Amino acid sequence: MKSKLVAYLLWFFLGYLGIHKFYLEQWGWGVIYLFTGGLFGIGWLIDLFILATQVDNYNLKHPNVRY
Repeated sequence: MKSKLVAYLLWFFLGYLGIHKFYLEQWGWGVIYLFTGGLFGIGWLIDLFILATQVDNYNLKHPNVRY
């Protein structure tokens, strides 16, 4: 399970490098953010509003399975 708090902390401090995208295993977006400075800051700002949903979607697709 991924944490919204961790995702937002990564977004705030290192979001222009796409670290929050790598945290959510969105490798393609992470590389794009890394080379464009968070899509020149615009993508970084948009993520403020959609990051919580992205974390929820990740957690739904990757349930914490225990054996």
